[in-house]
Amino acid sequence: MPKESREEKRSRLIRKSEEEVSQAFSSPDHPIIQAISAYKELEKIRGMLYERMDEWYGIYFPELKTGNPDTYSDIILSVRTREDATEERLSVLGQESRVLSERIISSGTRPSLGESEYASLRKMAEAEKELGSTMEKLDGYLKESVSISMPNISYLIDHKIAAELLWKAGSLERLASFPASTIQLLGAEKALFKHLKFGSKPPKYGVLFKLQQISGAGKKQRGRLARAYATKISIASRADAYSKRFIAEKLKESLDKEVSRIMNQQSKMQES
Repeated sequence: MPKESREEKRSRLIRKSEEEVSQAFSSPDHPIIQAISAYKELEKIRGMLYERMDEWYGIYFPELKTGNPDTYSDIILSVRTREDATEERLSVLGQESRVLSERIISSGTRPSLGESEYASLRKMAEAEKELGSTMEKLDGYLKESVSISMPNISYLIDHKIAAELLWKAGSLERLASFPASTIQLLGAEKALFKHLKFGSKPPKYGVLFKLQQISGAGKKQRGRLARAYATKISIASRADAYSKRFIAEKLKESLDKEVSRIMNQQSKMQES
């Protein structure tokens, strides 16, 4: 076999690297990671846009509080002056419309916005609505793709939380290689670093705190619940990455029993 020249060796290694990169990015994990990253970024932008609209529009109509960015944008698009704030125009709020239309004798600085100022606010409201629509489409894509790529994990937890765990891990195979204790703390890297460097209290959960079952529980229960979920997710991730068997129904049944046991133990402790 003729000896390979330096240039030939260089070309061969470059081709090999390109093939490996191409193979790595052919995984269905990467589109999901990009989608959840985009969703989280749009969520932040939408939240900041809503806060800015609330502060600006609140100069004139401080009583209009909804807590819903989409509804608030609908109000801005319908109401320029206090006279516009009729029950009919505020019907986007449902039962709240009557209450708001009665309270619209406002403490705001002026009864209406100038044309150019209102035009700017309308553009912001339209942008918020467009962001909301884009997020809905991303959510639909995530729900479909996560259920295909991670059927076991997405059966146990919300599809967006499953996608976020994948994002934090970097790939499904890497997630499957993590022990349950690591999965439990995914998303709590800053708190963990602070604990290791400054000796603050160690974190008990990261992304998993977004699960209603954990965030809605008492403080003493959250750590144990997060551990229970992480244990089952660890098993589910290996099934999704390697065996491709659907075992989530048995895992869910076992998880529900564990969650119920933790909740019952806490209730008994409180009673005693």
